[in-house]
Amino acid sequence: MKRTILFPGSFDPPTLGHVELVERGLRLFDEVVLALGVNSSKQARYPLERRLGWLGATFAHLGERVRIVPYESLTVHFARQQGAIALLRGLRNALDLEYERNIDHLNKHLEPEIETCYLISSPRTAHISSTLVWEIIRYGGTLEGLLPIALIEDLRAGGN
Repeated sequence: MKRTILFPGSFDPPTLGHVELVERGLRLFDEVVLALGVNSSKQARYPLERRLGWLGATFAHLGERVRIVPYESLTVHFARQQGAIALLRGLRNALDLEYERNIDHLNKHLEPEIETCYLISSPRTAHISSTLVWEIIRYGGTLEGLLPIALIEDLRAGGN
């Protein structure tokens, strides 16, 4: 039986931290579903289609083991629909742990069988967040080491 984990996020933009989590998740699971969430309380900086394209280019080398699916519903319900047995979440620091723990308690209330798998970010990606990367993009800073090369090239070719 195929073991699937769902990695939800806005991926606005996808970072090398996201890449690390997916690659590590594939060591533990047969398939990672990248669930590109449409968050009603959060205004996306980049259109859905552009983020889907970035994710496709970033994870193409992993083939069919990574699926990319947009969604607009409760994450744990979507996980069940996708056949996932767990959610993949990254922890960069203690603040992430506090935030994720509260979400996990609510998710367990909604879908007790869906587990959450937490991976602690490596030292080379623990400082990366989409929000901080957005500020670097906005002010023209160096993106190497923060974003996948294909995404950097797309931003340079098409502007912010």
